[in-house]
Amino acid sequence: MKIALFGGSFDPPHNGHNSVVLEALEKLDIDKLIIMPTYINPFKKSFSADEKQRFLWVKKLWGHLPKVEICDFEIRQKRPVPSIESVKYLYKLYNPSKFYLLIGADHLEKLHLWHDFEKLNSLVEFVIANRNDIGIPKNFKDLKTNKKIASSFIRDTLNTNEVCEEIKDEVKKYYEKLQKN
Repeated sequence: MKIALFGGSFDPPHNGHNSVVLEALEKLDIDKLIIMPTYINPFKKSFSADEKQRFLWVKKLWGHLPKVEICDFEIRQKRPVPSIESVKYLYKLYNPSKFYLLIGADHLEKLHLWHDFEKLNSLVEFVIANRNDIGIPKNFKDLKTNKKIASSFIRDTLNTNEVCEEIKDEVKKYYEKLQKN
């Protein structure tokens, strides 16, 4: 079995995430794309939308797609989970012959700082989703997406133009409520 893992905060999920999901399904030779929202990113101190809400948004957007599985492994841990731990968990579940790990190009600069990076690098093939025209080194597979959007922009401005239609109203209401409190 060939699998790909796309993890993230999805706080909120947006069209950039959507393009990664759709491109991965179209371009990668995989049997399953596992989308795994974090409880909290190991490199962040907090999140805005709680983990249950982010999981529901992800499930609503992509849970119905063929080959897609929405996995709550990291959320169930109730702590920051390094990617290596999620990868090992999925290896035990699926014993894949090929394992792709999808990450945004904005993570390339600090990739070497990821927990147990050498082991992680030996277990997966990194697939990079381009963002903001960041150059992708030749030793990585380029997913050829190039969206210039960040979840933080959506949260800070309440501009939902880049939020997928299926959840646009929910997202706006959710973050408006957070800003009022």
